[in-house]
Amino acid sequence: MTTTAFPVPRWAERVAHLIPLVLLPQCLWRLPFAFGFDMGSGTGSIGSLWISVPYVFGLSLLTEAFALLSFGLIRGWGEVAPNWVPLVGGRRLHPAVALVPATLGGLGATLLFGPFTLGALGIGFAFDPADNAAWDLLFRICVLPVGLWGPLVLALTVHYCVRRRASGNAEGAAPEGRPTVRGAVRP
Repeated sequence: MTTTAFPVPRWAERVAHLIPLVLLPQCLWRLPFAFGFDMGSGTGSIGSLWISVPYVFGLSLLTEAFALLSFGLIRGWGEVAPNWVPLVGGRRLHPAVALVPATLGGLGATLLFGPFTLGALGIGFAFDPADNAAWDLLFRICVLPVGLWGPLVLALTVHYCVRRRASGNAEGAAPEGRPTVRGAVRP
């Protein structure tokens, strides 16, 4: 279900599509670590292949899955539960169902990954130096974009809140088009 009560602006569509792409370089950067290749960090293997491969691949897939959830802020399934969902399928969702996790996720991603981005820019904490400048540059290119994840989700969250509030106001409008006060009785 892609339709929403109010149209989604083009910038919000682009931001939602950008979020998984912003995380992709870091997810791809992680993959060689699963097989013991240290990507110039000098840290060596992270353990047995039986543990490292499922862990790193699972972490990358989970990261992308969380990124894809941002589409709920611009799609109809963020407003009305899909029919296949038990108990609530087809019902209109309260805005807090999306706003609370999106806000917490956006703030959490900002707090968790913001220092990585600042560190990659040379602000705040410093990373251990790589074996050479090429590895260091590749690391910074892959890690820098992840700091945008939180702010992008928060921007979509604010837009979702404003759009749902406008949707709620439109549903509460009087037949003549005049807005009504909630709880007021019309003569």
